[in-house]
Amino acid sequence: MTEKFKVIGKYIKDMSSETPDLETYLFVKDYISKYQLGIDITSKPLKNQHIEVNTVLKFEDKAGNKKKSHFEITYSSIVKINIEVKEKEELQKIILCDVQTSIYPDMEKSLLDLLHNSGYPGIKFEKKIDFESLYNQKFN
Repeated sequence: MTEKFKVIGKYIKDMSSETPDLETYLFVKDYISKYQLGIDITSKPLKNQHIEVNTVLKFEDKAGNKKKSHFEITYSSIVKINIEVKEKEELQKIILCDVQTSIYPDMEKSLLDLLHNSGYPGIKFEKKIDFESLYNQKFN
């Protein structure tokens, strides 16, 4: 079977870490284990079977505390789709599941590096994102 896609380039398009002051930093240092990882995926068709896929990872406080930090990374991938891929559903699965699974280790390392360099060295993500499961929940 031929590969349905190939990632021909990937890079950090945007990266942000915001901790407004020392009080916030000290509060977040104790509270950061309760932060949650969010993900948003968008894509834009380019020429010649190429697609730009932008994946935004946000590590944020969903509890609504006044003192909070913001961590976000936009990871962009340029993907060449095999000419045999014709169905919209197949393309959707490639973008939302297969490409994400392929690039996730690099994205996760980039976000962890951002967190560590922002003064939160002990952060680890215990669970990996299961893109196959997320895809199946949304479309099956």
